[in-house]
Amino acid sequence: MAEGSLTKPGLSRVSLIFACGTALFSDGYANGVIGQVNTLLKRIYGADRITAHNYSTTLSSLVFAGTIVGMLTFGYLSDKMGRKFGMMTATGIVAFFSLLSAASSGAHHSLGGMLAMLSACRFLLGIGIGAEYPCGSVAASEQSEEEGIQKNAQHRWFALATNSMIDFGFVVSSFTPLVLFWIFGENHLRAVWRMSLGLGFIPAMAVFVWRLKMEEPTRFKKDSMARARTPYWLIFKRYWPSFIGICITWFVYDFITYPFGIYSSTIVDNITHNDTSIAVVFGWATVINLFYMPGTIIGAFVVDYLGPKYTMITGLVLQAIIGFIMSGLYVQLTKHIGAFAVVYGIFLSFGELGPGNCLGMLAAKTGPTAVRGQFYGAAAAIGKVGAFVGTWAFPPMIDAFGGANSTKGNTGPFWVGSGLAVFSALVTLFMIKPLSHDGMLQEDLEFRQYLEENGYDTSLMGIVDDSSSYTSEKIDVDEKEKEPVSA
Repeated sequence: MAEGSLTKPGLSRVSLIFACGTALFSDGYANGVIGQVNTLLKRIYGADRITAHNYSTTLSSLVFAGTIVGMLTFGYLSDKMGRKFGMMTATGIVAFFSLLSAASSGAHHSLGGMLAMLSACRFLLGIGIGAEYPCGSVAASEQSEEEGIQKNAQHRWFALATNSMIDFGFVVSSFTPLVLFWIFGENHLRAVWRMSLGLGFIPAMAVFVWRLKMEEPTRFKKDSMARARTPYWLIFKRYWPSFIGICITWFVYDFITYPFGIYSSTIVDNITHNDTSIAVVFGWATVINLFYMPGTIIGAFVVDYLGPKYTMITGLVLQAIIGFIMSGLYVQLTKHIGAFAVVYGIFLSFGELGPGNCLGMLAAKTGPTAVRGQFYGAAAAIGKVGAFVGTWAFPPMIDAFGGANSTKGNTGPFWVGSGLAVFSALVTLFMIKPLSHDGMLQEDLEFRQYLEENGYDTSLMGIVDDSSSYTSEKIDVDEKEKEPVSA
């Protein structure tokens, strides 16, 4: 078979990976579009009136809280009630509250009531967004090692179906309001913001229909603890180094990534000479978001050759180098803002090539199937805490360096971010174990043996009665190791 070719069964399996992971496009869209909507609301109702309701702070806090609740709650539910149940529920939540957000209105059409309803809908939408991570991503990881998926493409398809979809969602989330603005014009901005939110319903429902005929992944059928007591202490003793390493690196990654969005506005202001035209602002926001795409797509092809651990280290080290260059040459680069934008784009791309693609992969494939949803959900939630802390920490940090109008104030975050990237690379090197292709099957076999050695009754594990499956699976794994590998 030619390198990179796919059989019909292989294509079918790849489509299942995307059915599991593609809902993250909706999540990227829902997360990204609210920034454009906030810009529109300030234009329509006045920035002073929006600020008087403390809307921005309330909204960011509620979305954060909803996402955390979704990650932790559905991490547990996906392990106990099934991946499909979690995915269908998550997609339904995203679709429903996307529509309800678009219909937000207060009593007697009051601004305060509308903002309160919009904030409440965003909290509930956040639960659906958070739920997709331990449900959709975990199911995608398990589908990536099903029969029919080429061994040297398992990590690639997972990265393209998850992180690449999130990043593409961000691109579309800034482009869609721009297109709607072109259609409706300056005098109908209410239609632009409501439709921008409401259109999030369409991709969510498309994925909902796509998932209807899905079955639970084979790994979940054979190794879940849906019917059994979960031995959390035994699990923690076996997996704590990798789990804590993933949590630390995810915290640091989100701590760096989310606050660095402030530099996209700096670039836009400089390039456009502080132009306030909505078309210009949304157009450049789309360009900035496009910076993520080369990193995630190239990284998806690199990760099958270097492995998730070493691809992540490579991305972190390269991102740190670019960050240090931007810190040292900030004055020279900002004199030629186009050059600054390009270097900043490379900085973002390396972040996606490394931790952007690999953190979810490591979280999904390091732990055993029995608690994979909870393992992933807890790590992702800690990462989200990093985003929240970073968003609040960066403004005082900039002030401490001399303020946003000083060179030190602008370069300080790059020094801090680059230093943290190096720290994260070291944590990855020493605390996170490398992953192999077909590694989840072998890990489940070893985990079951570990439980039995510690007196745990494994007879209730799984949701199918297949007592001979582990003998045959072990033989299959040994045979696969002897076969030549095709890309």
